[in-house]
Amino acid sequence: MKAASVSNIKKELKHRSPEELLEICLRLSKFKKENKELLTYLLYEVDDEAAYIQSVKNEIDQQFSEINKSSYYFIKKSVRKILRNIKKHCRYSTKKETEVELLIYFCTVLKDMTPSIKRDQTLYNIYLRQIEVIKKIISSLHEDLQFDYNSELEHLTDN
Repeated sequence: MKAASVSNIKKELKHRSPEELLEICLRLSKFKKENKELLTYLLYEVDDEAAYIQSVKNEIDQQFSEINKSSYYFIKKSVRKILRNIKKHCRYSTKKETEVELLIYFCTVLKDMTPSIKRDQTLYNIYLRQIEVIKKIISSLHEDLQFDYNSELEHLTDN
């Protein structure tokens, strides 16, 4: 079965009653965890972005505390998983400020992690790649926000 385009789905949803829309949303939430997480964000957390960011930061802290640090192999796998999770939360929000804040926080925690990421080239490259992503996103923001975020970014790039 081929999926319909977003515009076709939008047109079809306009012709549905509120009860049918409710039933469609509930069925969507039953199929994938991501659908349920997105609905949770849209229904409960979209109004308080600061609380959402803080809850994601707490989740990041929790995930970093659970990393198996016995070898760099396990650290790399865990760091990539944390980064995938952050990207997923950024897609839910769609606000560039949220993405910048979460990525800056990720890089801060990663930089301060022991053992040092500078001792493993792959981990250090992940860190540098995210710094570049942050710079790119910051350049598309308002000037005042650019200044604030660039000053935070300077702390990350200082060695």
